[in-house]
Amino acid sequence: MPVTVSRDKWILYKHTCNYEMIKAVALDVKNSCKTDVSDLERHRMQERLAALDLYRTRNPKERPLDSINHRINTLEFWMFGYEDKSNGDKRFIFSPLGNLFLKYISDEQKLRKIFIAMMFAMQFQHPANGTSSEFQLYPFRLIFQLLTDKRLDGKLYNYEEELILPFIKTVTPESYEQIVTQILSIRNLPDIELVNKLKSDEHTYVNTVYEWEYYTQTLLSQVGIINKIEGDTLCKLYHPSKSGSKSLPTGRKATKGYVTISLNCLSFIKEMLAEYTCFATPVQLKDPERLTIDCIKEVYSFYPQLLLKEIGESDDLSKLLELPKLIEKYSNNPENETAYLFEDVLTEGFNMFYNVEAVKRGGAAHTDIECLYITKKKKFAVESKSTANKLLGINAGRLREQREEIGGEYTIVITSRYVPATKRDIKGTPIVIILANTFAEYLYNHIFHEVRNIDYADFDNIIVNNLGTDISGLVSNMTLEKFAANS
Repeated sequence: MPVTVSRDKWILYKHTCNYEMIKAVALDVKNSCKTDVSDLERHRMQERLAALDLYRTRNPKERPLDSINHRINTLEFWMFGYEDKSNGDKRFIFSPLGNLFLKYISDEQKLRKIFIAMMFAMQFQHPANGTSSEFQLYPFRLIFQLLTDKRLDGKLYNYEEELILPFIKTVTPESYEQIVTQILSIRNLPDIELVNKLKSDEHTYVNTVYEWEYYTQTLLSQVGIINKIEGDTLCKLYHPSKSGSKSLPTGRKATKGYVTISLNCLSFIKEMLAEYTCFATPVQLKDPERLTIDCIKEVYSFYPQLLLKEIGESDDLSKLLELPKLIEKYSNNPENETAYLFEDVLTEGFNMFYNVEAVKRGGAAHTDIECLYITKKKKFAVESKSTANKLLGINAGRLREQREEIGGEYTIVITSRYVPATKRDIKGTPIVIILANTFAEYLYNHIFHEVRNIDYADFDNIIVNNLGTDISGLVSNMTLEKFAANS
């Protein structure tokens, strides 16, 4: 839930700083919950974590779910995956990095590098966090950039993070220089001036102190990414008292400690910064041309080749995992240059089904891709519609002619986005629409989970029972049913 503060700031998640707890919850969601994390299953999760001495409740009789909900939200915040709905049930689907983390759960050295990649993926505005949409930046890329800046001696003092960084809304090369100047300007201030600054907006700064010193810093030091150096106490800041409360306000210590990057992570972080800069523009969650869930999927799809090389992950798998990415990338047809490439990767995509043979045809008089569903000995056509903007319409008559040419039973139109009126063009016809990122997500999950015998039967069943519609939601639900966990 969003945190109420006196002014807008970054919101760093502060419900869990126990690294072993995060790993245990991730494993439980993946392995024990399977496809069911209803309230009943969440109570069972409490019991399993309690048996590991990783969970205690203040009221065992009532067994509230707030704590478990926070544990799952922590996975979302740190980019392990995201929640989506399937048939009305919330499900948790692991991101590529989340799956990779679980694959190497017993290798702490590789886990550190994977967690660093997750931090590079995290953006504000965050899909699972209350940070205002005015913030458009990669927060941990900025922190890493500062920690590798020689002018700052490879360290970041707590009060520098707490007074300056949470209020940075965007980062450009010019504004970055201003940030460095701000940090240097307060680095040698006497303690009394630092205390006065912290006290000047106590109800805001008590949150920045609490989130950074008590949670984020503690967790990252447990992971082994940063070194946490303790310092003397500057002052104690207090949370505002709740209306009608007779209790004394809760206080938090602000200290002069600082952090540095762990030596065994430094070179990898520098390499990542060279390729994934803190000046990059985050995915726009309020993109008027896209559904929110499509934007969320893109945020969680971050899967850097640099990481795979670093941890010795299979090149073959990484190349296969590029296929779904290319399907989504080329479907957007930036500057009208990737239409033919989109046809190529879609052909590869349909050939991923063990019982489909797909051949690219193309040309004005032909369907883009001719496919044979071997099991049922029937053909179908695939029409690739790459567009930088929304698809404005579908010529059902032309698609009928192309389908008849190959003796196809139906046509699948794959595109990145379309105007609502497009669905009227296919109503009552043997044509269906699938969004490119939905098709890509379906293939990715099969590839990552090493499901080699991808059966076209499920696709065919959905299509023949829903002709004349957009079946993206049904395909997405099918993906969630196979690879997600209810939450």
